[in-house]
Amino acid sequence: MAPKTRIKAKAQVNIPQTKDEAARDIRSIGDAQRNLLRTTAEMNDAIAHITATYQPVLETIGDDLKKLQEGVQFYCEANRDELCGKGKTANLVTGEVQWRQRPPSVRVTGAESVIETLQRLGLSQFVREKLEVNKEAILNDPDGVKGVAGITVVTGVEDFVITPFEQEVAA
Repeated sequence: MAPKTRIKAKAQVNIPQTKDEAARDIRSIGDAQRNLLRTTAEMNDAIAHITATYQPVLETIGDDLKKLQEGVQFYCEANRDELCGKGKTANLVTGEVQWRQRPPSVRVTGAESVIETLQRLGLSQFVREKLEVNKEAILNDPDGVKGVAGITVVTGVEDFVITPFEQEVAA
C-alpha cells in the first residue's frame, strides 16, 4: 500500500504583524461588511421586483386551481357511491380522488381555565407539569449549587469584538 502523499490542513489566517497592518485589516473588515450589506440590499431589491412581477399571475393561477378543485370535489361528493363503491379511492384515468379520515386531535382554547377545571374535577392525569432548571435563580445564587453534578456556572467569558468606524447619515 502506497503512503499518502496528500496532506490536508486548514488555510492559514493572515495575521497582522504591526499596528498599522491591524488598522488596515479593520478597515478591510468594514469595507467587506458594507459590501455585504449593499449586496444583500441589491438581492432583496431583485427578489422584491421578481415577487411583484409574478404575484398577480400566481394569484390568478391559484384562484383558477381552487375553482377546479372545488368543482371536482362537488362532483365526487355527489357521486361517491358510483365512483368508489364501498372503498375510499376512485381512479379517474388522469388521476385519483381519495377520502381519508384524519387521526383524532385535541384542540384546547383557554388553556388556563381548562387546566383549572381538570384539576378541580380530579382529572389531573390530563394535566402535564413541566419541571425545568431555573437558570435565573442559579445565576442569582451560584454558591447554592456548588458541587451539584451537571451544573456549571460560566463566568468571565470575554468576547473579542471588532467594530469598524462608520459614519451614519440622518435620513
